[in-house]
Amino acid sequence: MTSAPEAAPPSSRPAADLHGKLSLRSKIAYGLGDMGNGFMFDLGQAYLLKFYTDVAGIHPAAAAGVFVFTKIFDAFMDPVAGIFVDQRKGGGRHGRFKPVMMYSSIALAILTVVTFLTPGGTDGVNLVYAYGSYMAWGVLYSFTNVPYGSLASVMTQDPEQRAQLASFRQAGSVTALLVTGIAFMPIVHAFDNERVGFATAAGAMAVVGIMGFYATFRGTREVVPVARSTEKITLRGFATTIGQNRALLVLILMTVFSISAYNIKPAMIVYFTDYNLQNQDLLSVVNFFGIGSSILAILTIPFLVKRFGKKQVAISGFALAAVADGLNFLLPTNTVVFTILYSLSFVGIALPNGITWALVSDAIDYGHWRSGVRREGITYSMFNFSRKIAQAVAGGAAGFGLSLIGYVPKFTSDPAMADQADGILQGIKSLQTLYPCIALTIAGAVLFFLYPLTDKRITELVAETREREAATAVSDEPGAR
Repeated sequence: MTSAPEAAPPSSRPAADLHGKLSLRSKIAYGLGDMGNGFMFDLGQAYLLKFYTDVAGIHPAAAAGVFVFTKIFDAFMDPVAGIFVDQRKGGGRHGRFKPVMMYSSIALAILTVVTFLTPGGTDGVNLVYAYGSYMAWGVLYSFTNVPYGSLASVMTQDPEQRAQLASFRQAGSVTALLVTGIAFMPIVHAFDNERVGFATAAGAMAVVGIMGFYATFRGTREVVPVARSTEKITLRGFATTIGQNRALLVLILMTVFSISAYNIKPAMIVYFTDYNLQNQDLLSVVNFFGIGSSILAILTIPFLVKRFGKKQVAISGFALAAVADGLNFLLPTNTVVFTILYSLSFVGIALPNGITWALVSDAIDYGHWRSGVRREGITYSMFNFSRKIAQAVAGGAAGFGLSLIGYVPKFTSDPAMADQADGILQGIKSLQTLYPCIALTIAGAVLFFLYPLTDKRITELVAETREREAATAVSDEPGAR
C-alpha cells in the first residue's frame, strides 16, 4: 500500500501509518526540533541568572523572583496554547501542530536575544525590563513547545517507535545543551563588553534554533487521525483531564522534582567552575564531558527500553544520577573526581529525561482510553505546566539560594568577604550537588510506587480503544439498528 501524498490531511492517511516504522529521516527531523528548542531554552536556564546578577546588576533574590514569577505565568500559558492547537483546524497540508510551532519559533528566536539585553539604567529599571522580556519570551515558548511536543503523539501510536522518537528528541536536546555549554561563554568572552557578548552569543544560538525547528517542520508528518476538539474548555475540564488520567498526574508530580534537579545543574555550574574550581575556562571542559557523556546514554535508550521497559529504565537512571550527585557533595572538591561524577549524573538523568516524552504520549493514549476523548494539546500542555513549575522551582532555588548564602559577584577577591568565602563556596556546592540528589531520589520514588502503565499495558489500551471506536462507528451507521 502506498502512502497518501504529503498534501493530504492527516485524517485521510492510511491506518497502517499509525503503527508502521518511522523512517530514520523522520526521527532525526523530530529530534532536531528539540535541538532547536534547546538553543533558545537552555540559554535562559544556564546563563540568564549569571547575566542578571553579574551584568544587569540585579540582586540574586530579585533575579530569583523573575524566574519564579515568570515561569508560573508561563505555566498558565501552556494550557492556553494547548487549547489553541486542539481547537485549530487540522486539515491543511502541514497538519495542525507544525505551522503553529514554526511561526512561533521565529518570534521566539527574536525574544531570546531580547532577554539578554538590559537598558543599563538603575537596578529597578533593569529588573522591570527583565520581567517584561522574559514573560514575553515565555508566551512564545509555550506556543512553540506545546505543538512540538504534541507532534510525537500524531506521528505514530506504536510504543517502540515513540520510545525511539523520545530518544532522538533527548539527543537533540542534549546536543543543544552540549554546544551551548561549550560555546556560549567563550563567545561572550570574545567581546570586551559583556553586554554585547551576551546578546551576540544569544543571537548566534537563536539562528541555529530556527534551523532546527525548520528541519522538524519539513521532515515530519502528522498521520494519526485527530478530530478537531469542539468541547467547551473550563477549569473543571482541566481538572477532569488530570483526574481521569492517573498516568499524567504521576508524570506531573515526578517532573516537578526531576526537572528542577536537571535545570539547577546548568544554572549553578557556571558559578561552581568560576569559584569552587577557580577557573571559569573549565566550564567548557566540564560541560563537554558531563553533557557529552549523556549523549552516549541516550543512544542506549531504545535497546534498554526494549529489554527492560520504559518505567524500569527511567527509575534506574534516577538512581544512578542521585548516587553520583550525593557522592559529589560528600567528597572533597577535586576537578577530576567532580567531572567524573558530574558525567555519571548526566548519564543517569538522560535516561528518564529521554523516556519521559514517550511516557507523555502513552499518557495521552491512556486518557483517550479512560475518557473516550483524545486531547493531545491539552494533555501535553498540562504536563508542560508541571515543567514550568519545576523550572520556577529551579530558578528560585538557584537565585534565592545564592542570596541566602550571601553571594556577591567576585566575592573571592574581595578582602571584606574573606570570612564568608568558605561558607559561600559550600553553599554553591550544595546547590550544585545536594539539591539534585534529593530531588532525583524523590522523582524516582514517585515513578516506582505510583506510575500505573507498562509497555504491554499501553499496547492493550490502544487496541481496546480502536476496537471500541470501530464498534461505535458501526452502530452509528444508518440501518445498523
